[in-house]
Amino acid sequence: MKIARYQKDGATAVGIVEGDDVYAASGDVFGTLTKGDRVGSVGDVALDIPIVPGKIVAIGLNYAAHVTENDPTREVPTEPVIFMKPTSALLPPDGEIQLPAEGRIDYEAELCIVIGKQASRVSEADALSYVLGYTCGNDVSNRDQQRKDGQWIRAKGHDTFCPLGPWIETDLEPGNVAIQSRLNGEVRQDNHTTNMIFNPAFLVSFISEVMTLEPGDVIMTGTPEGVGAMKPGDTIEVEIEGIGTLKNTCIARD
Repeated sequence: MKIARYQKDGATAVGIVEGDDVYAASGDVFGTLTKGDRVGSVGDVALDIPIVPGKIVAIGLNYAAHVTENDPTREVPTEPVIFMKPTSALLPPDGEIQLPAEGRIDYEAELCIVIGKQASRVSEADALSYVLGYTCGNDVSNRDQQRKDGQWIRAKGHDTFCPLGPWIETDLEPGNVAIQSRLNGEVRQDNHTTNMIFNPAFLVSFISEVMTLEPGDVIMTGTPEGVGAMKPGDTIEVEIEGIGTLKNTCIARD
């Protein structure tokens, strides 16, 4: 099932996406949803961020070729590198990424895990049973600030620096899907989640040993090699096999 949130009459509603159609939905996102009347086509409905997370937990350096992409001396991590992005950075599909005047601002295509029920100290074997589904994310990053600070929160925490969507796919094998980014239609990242250093089940288990994951929380699982800079006027797309395409445009921040 593809679960979406959309704007209608000035309010946000939950919907179910089937093919090119969006249907109203009733019930509990974390329980049972019932499909209602057709709202419109995907292209005509204003999609919102597919979930409002309590927290966004992000993983750095989770594809070996990306580890040395910007720093040839960097070693492959032996444990997941965890950081956080603020919920104020969230941006819906078709939203505008606001680029500050200073710094190189990169796209990073990522598979994102949406937690479905409270998870604390869960085993890797059981971890995926705590997952609601998966969506596409873009871990937008200010590289100059990242290098200057030595930690990543400011560089990755700007408003609009966490595009998410277009919906949550509940039926997906997350360790076996293709992931791609396209800048102005040109493929820039083209990899597969089988190449992750730490797989999604391990990540859920590992993070749950540190902090309790609540329903709706999002885990960004890291980006493959091929990251690059964006400029005002650019269009960036993140496509993940079995989910769909997250598309955003870039503008200069006032």
